[in-house]
Amino acid sequence: MIQADKHLDKLSYHEIIETIALGSELPECLTQICEAIEQEMGLEAYSSILLLEGEHLRHGASPRLPPEYTSAIDGVTIGESVGSCGTAAYSKRQVIVEDIASSPLWEDFSSLALEHNLLACWSTPIFSSSNEILGTFAIYHRSVKTPNIEALNIIASYTHLSGVAIEKHKSSARQQTLIDALNNANSKLNAFLSVIPDLALVIDEFGAYVDIFGTNGKSGSLFENQQRVIGENVRDVFEHQEAEKVMSVIAKTIETGDVQVCEYHLNVEKGICIFEGRSAVVENYLPDEPDKKHIVWMGRDITRRKQNEDKIEKLAFYDSLTELPNRRLLQQHLQKVIDQSKDHRHVSALLYCDLDNFKRINDSLGHAIGDELLRLVAKRLKPILKADEIIARMGGDEFVIILSPIAGDSEKINTEARTTADKIIATMSRSFRLNEGEYKISTSIGIAIIENGDHSAGETLRRADSAMYQSKSAGKNRYAFYNPILQSVIDQRLQLEREISAAISQDQFIVYYQPQINPVTKRIIGAEALIRWQHPEKGIISPDHFIPVAEQSGLIFKLQDVVMKHSCDLIKGFDQNPNFKGKMSIAINISASQFSGDIEDALRSSSSEQDVDPKRLKLEITESMLMDDVDKIVQQMLRLKQEGFRFSVDDFGTGYSSLSYLQHFPIDELKIDKSFVAQIDIDGTAIVDTIISLSQTLGFNIIAEGVENENQLKHLTHHKVRGVQGYLIAKPMPENEFIEWAIKNER
Repeated sequence: MIQADKHLDKLSYHEIIETIALGSELPECLTQICEAIEQEMGLEAYSSILLLEGEHLRHGASPRLPPEYTSAIDGVTIGESVGSCGTAAYSKRQVIVEDIASSPLWEDFSSLALEHNLLACWSTPIFSSSNEILGTFAIYHRSVKTPNIEALNIIASYTHLSGVAIEKHKSSARQQTLIDALNNANSKLNAFLSVIPDLALVIDEFGAYVDIFGTNGKSGSLFENQQRVIGENVRDVFEHQEAEKVMSVIAKTIETGDVQVCEYHLNVEKGICIFEGRSAVVENYLPDEPDKKHIVWMGRDITRRKQNEDKIEKLAFYDSLTELPNRRLLQQHLQKVIDQSKDHRHVSALLYCDLDNFKRINDSLGHAIGDELLRLVAKRLKPILKADEIIARMGGDEFVIILSPIAGDSEKINTEARTTADKIIATMSRSFRLNEGEYKISTSIGIAIIENGDHSAGETLRRADSAMYQSKSAGKNRYAFYNPILQSVIDQRLQLEREISAAISQDQFIVYYQPQINPVTKRIIGAEALIRWQHPEKGIISPDHFIPVAEQSGLIFKLQDVVMKHSCDLIKGFDQNPNFKGKMSIAINISASQFSGDIEDALRSSSSEQDVDPKRLKLEITESMLMDDVDKIVQQMLRLKQEGFRFSVDDFGTGYSSLSYLQHFPIDELKIDKSFVAQIDIDGTAIVDTIISLSQTLGFNIIAEGVENENQLKHLTHHKVRGVQGYLIAKPMPENEFIEWAIKNER
């Protein structure tokens, strides 16, 4: 079984880099990396680093995996089907196994993993800077799981960091070997010249260069004339501050007799470079001057390595797209501001900015143009801020600004926040030049005041985020201060999101079906699928309660999967009955949010997996959807029509679309809204007759919904509508009741 989780101190990426840079032992570095990614990905993640030795993988670090498991896989030989890690090391590619129990790669090892409740394993090869395989970085899960883009990015970052640590260890080990050889061999040149690739110098206790050997390996000559250095003094070669540092190291080396390590800057032939110097005492270097003390100084050019470490740190704390601080650096700065507000009675403010309608530009023009827009936004925002104020990109199209802490009451910072927000809104209102066109966007801003250190960094961000949604709800392109009353509404929505997600995983959502019949023959021609939440305590919950939240949160796609699966199963069941074979079609409601997503692949995948002809599925859309991004929706509909799907416009006549648009859309059917059907008994038939006439002119089928009495049915039958549905025919029913009703009605 998995060991009990233990409390781990939060490790920052910077701290791990510092641990590596300071030359800590490899197991300590790798363990810190494992602990850090487990904290970042959540306690359900269990990390493991294996080191490649020849053709075998050896244990490197796995702080939370069972010792029995790590011991069992220690020394495994890599190959084509050797679990995730053995295969990744052998194939030199990332291996994602979402289900160990069913993966052929785990055929020989699955019992071992399952014994410890390890159900998924994602393994990534660790490469050196020269593209050599160093080992593997694996993430295990106790549930069947597939990584998302964010998880893959996190894994890539920590895998790269593991490679740096392993290379650092190997480099340090090589250097230590050289130093040991130096101390145990002859104190003169022939004792170390054959094994040291770096520049080596012999310096006396007063800083004079006595000898110089080597050319610093691949770098070539470091000095314009290396031999001219002999006889000069450290103070002649280095700037004053660097010279004093080197002289201090020389003195300490002679005093202690121990190897000393330091970094220093030196202006050489190719410019100012960063060196790592290692010094050791050389006894009796000059026989003629036995009392004079000397040290050997090995200088390694680490300029490129330091640049790479700086890049790693920049990746950890800065957004690669805009070069602004990222979420991690922002939270560190925010915590300092909060602490300052508590300790020094200063106040500050956090502004949470979200670009309005960014998704529309990003989707229509492409991600490359969207990225360019984000860079331009960052460029415009920077000049608004004072020198000590910070702006960070939180991800997506969200930016956060922290104002300079000031002494005083909240009114003063309120004014500062309003002024800054007004400047942001004004600068964002100017057009952006993108793809040889002019585009306008706006921004919604939420403001949270920071005072007295009352709230954590996370809570402060949450409050500002809440205020930002308040400004969006108020019409966008404005700002709002945090309002705790409106926050309670948002909290309720988030709670409902969690409940919906849990209900999906617990199969609480079911599908009801309302029959559609031919009014002339009274034979069933199909049904409309309607999702219902069968709550174990509250009973059946109306879609009006959960569909809007599901659309906002993206859970609507999972609900659509439920409807598609049940509907396809129903169609296949009816095809087993000769009376219904090939006749039954199901109408499925599609929301606007689904059309803005990847609905085409989802629908194709569902019908293909269920082996149901798309012609048996009718996609019901609202007429208001036809008004948003017309060209894009038409193209999507045409592609789905080619697959065989049909389209019906639901609640026709209740929206605001121009009738002239209808002839441009690949529509098969119009549904007369029940409000118009009801008017047949009250205000007459003019509207219904007009819709029927229009549909017949355009060649559309007609379905009338909300039919509740014989008078309505008689009028619709007379006008030869294709189908009707409503309480007069039947109410929406669970699947088993619908099947019974259909069979009985067909007799």
